[in-house]
Amino acid sequence: MGHSSPTATRSRTLPRLTVLLVSLVASAVAVLSLLMASPAHAQTTPTPTPSGPVDVSTQFSIGGIIRADDEPVEGVEISVEGSGFSEIGTTGADGRWAVAVPGPGEYTATLDVESLPDGVAPRDPDNVTRQVTIGTTNTVNVLFPTGEGTTATGSIWDTLFSRFIYGLNFGLLLALAAIGISLIFGTTGVNNFAHGEMLTFGAIIFYVFTSLGWNLVLAILLTVALSAALGWTQDAVLFKPLRRRGVGLVQVLIVTIGLSIVLRYLYLYFFDGGTRNIDTGITDNVTIGPVTITLTSLISMGVSVVMLAAVAYFLTRTRIGKATRAVSDNASLAAASGINVDRVIRIVWVLAGALTGLSGVLYGLYRGVTWDMGFAILLLLFAAVTLGGLGSAFGALVGSLIIGIITELSTIVIPPDLRYAVALIVLIGVLLFRPQGVLGRKERIG
Repeated sequence: MGHSSPTATRSRTLPRLTVLLVSLVASAVAVLSLLMASPAHAQTTPTPTPSGPVDVSTQFSIGGIIRADDEPVEGVEISVEGSGFSEIGTTGADGRWAVAVPGPGEYTATLDVESLPDGVAPRDPDNVTRQVTIGTTNTVNVLFPTGEGTTATGSIWDTLFSRFIYGLNFGLLLALAAIGISLIFGTTGVNNFAHGEMLTFGAIIFYVFTSLGWNLVLAILLTVALSAALGWTQDAVLFKPLRRRGVGLVQVLIVTIGLSIVLRYLYLYFFDGGTRNIDTGITDNVTIGPVTITLTSLISMGVSVVMLAAVAYFLTRTRIGKATRAVSDNASLAAASGINVDRVIRIVWVLAGALTGLSGVLYGLYRGVTWDMGFAILLLLFAAVTLGGLGSAFGALVGSLIIGIITELSTIVIPPDLRYAVALIVLIGVLLFRPQGVLGRKERIG
């Protein structure tokens, strides 16, 4: 009596050893992928040569190549500023430009749109500035994708329609990650501040695979699978043990903040602070009325719509999806009715990891890959979830679309750097009049 048998002890130990082994394997895969990122990039991107005389004693430079539909563009100016330094680089006949900088530090490279020749315009007019960190590498390559287009402005209605389309694209990719946050919060009550790093993980892993020359579809599938494994690992190793020990939500919140910091600086250590652009090999543009959008962005929107429809079907038509909604509504009642709450939560973490990893892939195609890209839009993700209604997956979709469209439309009257602030102001305004969010439910406190 009172002593457990050796067989029972082994039965409890084996699952823990299995979880630990799987976690270590997943971590090893992630670290190896990060280690390969810089070498892969160095092999695929040629080092630019300066367009003018450069002091040979200077070992640090920022450069790149400007092309329009694979044709080099000559005479384009790019300004580089930072740490009291300012210089302008000009592309040569081969489209290459380079600026020698005095040393390590933070710099800003800005494409001069007015210097582009007639008929050539940036593919993303609001993304002509790059933040560059010189530190772990002496030479950083910066890309400004351009293509056929025009820099001339049309009517205000054309501009509104263009901003609406760009905002819709942005909102759809935000929705994939926001739904993951909403599902985790609905089933566990945890606000996961490390969710942005899950998005960054997907973008970095996809960049590594494409840099190695892998097929795009295969690269996406493997990235989504590894992102799902990351979600599974987080719950199995960290959050499930915390739940079993009855750790409060405030303490768990602090744990997620710490996890976010650790992952973010691991990305910085292995990936460095530069911006990497994912080369998909797709350079075509599509014209929809007054809007010229890249084919990559159009495919991204299609993928987002298909995945969101699949999530809606999963939540409303499948047995596991209905169980997920039941746990989100009332976990205790769901457990009393025979639902395995821990199993549902584990599935939610896996699904959230997969959706957020895919969101990272699409966001990397949209804005480029950086070590802190997920953290940069984390407030937008929480704004979308709160605006739509905490714990509501469909509310997260609605909130994401509102945030995405408003942020892009706001650039018509304010500088693009302030658009995220506008989204948060809108969030505050909505919550003042409807605290439960667009699709949330009123709840009595006390």
